Amino acid sequence: MPEHDDASFEAFFTVAEPRLRRALVAAFGTTVGREAAIDALAYGWEHWERVAAMANPVGYLYRVGQSSVRTRAEGRWRSEAVVAEASWFEPALPSALADLSERERQAVVLVDGFGWTLREVAEVAGVAVSSVQSYRDRGLEKLRAALGVTEDA
Repeated sequence: MPEHDDASFEAFFTVAEPRLRRALVAAFGTTVGREAAIDALAYGWEHWERVAAMANPVGYLYRVGQSSVRTRAEGRWRSEAVVAEASWFEPALPSALADLSERERQAVVLVDGFGWTLREVAEVAGVAVSSVQSYRDRGLEKLRAALGVTEDA
């Protein structure tokens, strides 16, 4: 077995960790999302030679993180306020975000909250850009309805 390439993993980690963590936090909430990012990056470290050769290692590790959530903490993340800090802006926002589907919440939080492009979200989530746009549009529509606002407001 070849020796583990610590330097290349460290370089990857520096760039990938914030993106992976934000994507998983957007989907599953702060605590569970961070735990999932840790699990995914630990997996990436253990299997670095294989992961490094992938076309989209961040996207792959995102799926590892999703699997971690679903196998270890099924349902637990739903009870967590997804974006607790959002209550500072609008008290009903965390609950409204929690009511969105995982994909809708992820698209809205990453694009509108963190300023990611649709393409960046699509790359991490492993879906088409048009799908991210649809998830975002549906999520924003549901948020507006839940919060009683119109697009003009």
